[in-house]
Order: sequence, then structure tokens, then C-alpha cells
Amino acid sequence: MMRIKKSTFQPVALPALAFSLALFFGGLLIAFSDSVVLKAGSPIKIFRAGLAAAGNAYLALFQGAVYDPNLARGHTILQGFYPLSETMVSAAPLILAGLSVALAFRAGLFNIGAQGQFIFGAVGASFVGFHYNLPPVIHVILAMLAGVILAGLWGGMVGLLKARTGAHEVIVTIMLNYVASYFLLYLLSTTAFLQKGRKDPIAPQVGPNARLPHLAGESMRVNAGILVALAAAGFVWWLLSRSTWGFRFRAVGANTAAAKTAGISVPFVMTSAMVICGALAGLGGAVHVLGSDYSLTAGTAGNFGFDAITVALLGRAQPIGTVFAALLFGALRAGGLTMQANTSTPIDIVLVIQALVVLFIAAPTLVRKIFRFKGLKVSGGIVSKGWNG
Repeated sequence: MMRIKKSTFQPVALPALAFSLALFFGGLLIAFSDSVVLKAGSPIKIFRAGLAAAGNAYLALFQGAVYDPNLARGHTILQGFYPLSETMVSAAPLILAGLSVALAFRAGLFNIGAQGQFIFGAVGASFVGFHYNLPPVIHVILAMLAGVILAGLWGGMVGLLKARTGAHEVIVTIMLNYVASYFLLYLLSTTAFLQKGRKDPIAPQVGPNARLPHLAGESMRVNAGILVALAAAGFVWWLLSRSTWGFRFRAVGANTAAAKTAGISVPFVMTSAMVICGALAGLGGAVHVLGSDYSLTAGTAGNFGFDAITVALLGRAQPIGTVFAALLFGALRAGGLTMQANTSTPIDIVLVIQALVVLFIAAPTLVRKIFRFKGLKVSGGIVSKGWNG
């Protein structure tokens, strides 16, 4: 058994250990689902074959997510970083959606509705993107702004219902996710959104002036969306750490009764927090449509809104942690396909790793017992920083 001592890296210890355990058990699944391992005779051969199977799978995952030397052959070294470009493309909307969940956590709310807010952000950005013909820069800004406003209003409705009627935000947001999904299907069947000449649910492509610029040339898809996401993370950090408004969010999240006694308007804080959370998730939808997808479809949102919950948990509801967690999950998304293609490892293994991360993050006592350290405790629905000897 390993023993973890105090260090300056204590705040990231739980997420790091949770991910390490997820990789370990994921490696076991890879090994025991490999036909070569199953046919090995002696325990030593099984061990070697299993280690090789897991190692090859994780190597392929790395090559599909960060750097692939095979892509650089005959080209420039930069071309080998195409997988990293795809990781950042996947991470940008995840960062924004994850921030929407993390901010809600800090305000004492559980925003399960990032999926629906993501959809409304994509709808607003797509409509402005293809319906209008505006000058460069102005067009992309207005398209993102439309997505932010629409999703902010959608999220604010949840906060208002919570503040005025006491409706639980988890139930409300889950139901509104369904509403958003079916509303999107309806929109894509209307003449205003359906692409001409198409019967399948797909909107026209956004105009060239509404697209986020590429950062590394046309050969790579990484775009300014990652910069927007990092700027949003910086804004959330400033909001929570340096602003009076953020102090009110944290006060209500820590103790609603005490915040009310101190003169803080709890209904206003809940409503405004959900408006900002919705706007962040909506910005993620806008970045996804304007940066990489270009056309709004029924599957535009994918699982971004639901993965955002895992990202926020892994990032411990901190802006910086959320950024790194989103990059990690973006890498799993991008590398999973390469892992499947190169080693025939089922891509479902990536989903298993994500699920195991959630399991270990949600069970700090289990992690504490495995690695023999004290002090992890759960407060306010997320793992807090309570470290002792």
C-alpha cells in the first residue's frame, strides 16, 4: 500500500489519484478483454501480455490525443501535433460547460441543465451565423452573444423557479434538458432552420465571417474557441475570488441561512448565478458551432453537457481545475478513436475510465483507504480541501 504525505500538491491529489485509479482499472479491462491475454498459458505470460495490451492501448491513446510521430513523417513536426489540435477542439466547449456546472456548485446549486443550455447557445449562434451577412469580427461576436443571451435566459428561468417557488434545480434542469432536445428537433424541421434541399435535420452552415479563426492554419481545426474558453475561466476565477458578486455566490453556497441573515438577497443570487451558468454553457454551444461543426444538427450537443458535470467534479469546482479536467477529457475524446483503430480496443473503455473517475471522485473515503491518507471530506456536494496529517 502506498502512503501519501503532505505536500504543496495536496489540492490536486484527489483528482490525480482518482484518474490514476481509473487508468489502472481501465488497463485491467483492456488486458482481460484482449484475446491474446486470454489465450496465454502461464501467469507470467498473462501478466506480460496484459501489460503489453494495456501499454499499447494507452500509447495509441496518447498518439491520438497529443502527438503522433507518424503524422510528422514527410511533413513538418507541427503536423505531428494534429491530435493535440483535436484535443483542444473538444476541450474548448467542455471548459465552458464545465465552468457553468462549477460556478453553480460554488453557489450551492447543482446545474444538471448544462446540456439544454448548451443546445440553446448553439441554436442562437447558428441562427445569427447563417441568417445574417455581417462584417468579419462583428458577425462572430454577435453570433456568440446571441447564444450567450438565449442560454442565459434559459438558465435564469431555473434560478427564478428555484428562488420563487422552491422547485429543486436538479429536477427542473433534467426536465428542461428534454425540452431543449425536442425543441431543437422541432426547429430543425422548420423552414427557418432546415437547410434547403435537405430532408434530414440539419441547419445551413454559418457564414465564413461568423466562424472562429483557426490558430494553426487550415490543416488543423484548433480555433479561437480555446482562447474564448480560457478567457471565460479567467473571468470565473475573478468573479469568485475578487468580486463582491462572487463573494455573495460563495456565501449563499456555504450557508443560505447565514447569507440571508447578513442581508444578502438569496433569490437574486440564485437567479443571477443560474443566468451566468446558462450563459457559460451557451457560450460553449456557440463555440462548438462556430468553431468546428458549422452546421446545427440534432446531435450537435453530443454529451458535452453531461460530461461537464464530470469535468466540474474532477476540477473540484475550481476554474483552473476545470480547465485541466476538460483538457484531460478532450484528450480522452480525441484519443479514443485512435486507440480503437490501432489496437482494436473498444472505445467504450474510454467511457469506463470517465465513469471510474466519477466513482473515485465521489468516494473520497475509498481513495483515502487505498492510499492511506487522512483528511478528505465532502462538503457542499464536492470534495473540499480538508487535509490533515
